[in-house]
Amino acid sequence: MRHVMVMNAKGGCGKSTLATNIASYFAKEGHTVALADYDPQRSSLDWLAVRPEDLPKITGVAAYEDGLRSAPRDTEVLVIDAPARTHGAEMNELVRRAETIIVPVLPSPIDLKASSHFIAELLELGKVQREQARVAVVANRVRENTLMFDELDQYLDKLKVPYLTALRQSTNYLRAYQRGMGVFELPEYLARPDWEQWTPVTKWLGSKKSQP
Repeated sequence: MRHVMVMNAKGGCGKSTLATNIASYFAKEGHTVALADYDPQRSSLDWLAVRPEDLPKITGVAAYEDGLRSAPRDTEVLVIDAPARTHGAEMNELVRRAETIIVPVLPSPIDLKASSHFIAELLELGKVQREQARVAVVANRVRENTLMFDELDQYLDKLKVPYLTALRQSTNYLRAYQRGMGVFELPEYLARPDWEQWTPVTKWLGSKKSQP
């Protein structure tokens, strides 16, 4: 079973958006997928609750209640929506459960500072340093040609981990979430720009570089 985790200690950075879209991507590709939600607010599980039955199945796991024990044994890809405010021993315990980690970062001074501290702590963990867990970052909800995005873009580009892509602030994510869908499952005429921005993410997830 492959474990893909989306995490950042800063709340509101779009972890659930990335987690639900990653889960829907793997399901669309024919994998048996489960989505584990560590947040009691249940954003990922609420998305899953309205997912149409004619779309590829994704099994929900209420990880905030009993961890990952209820994930089906035949799961091929387990996508984990990690909780916010994760540091220290709790962060280390979560990272022990993942081989692939994606960190979304928003283009704001507060998010940039908080994420900088989080990423520095994440990269100090033994499992990450031993390359038993691969880490990449994604700029999320960006507006291009703004000073704040330029600052975020330059910061992420200097990190010692892959900077995969910048995802635009798009109503398609809200549209897809409300329908229990991923952007990959929206019509092409609506979502092609988003598909193109996701290509570096899906390419990295499908490569050996994203796994120990």
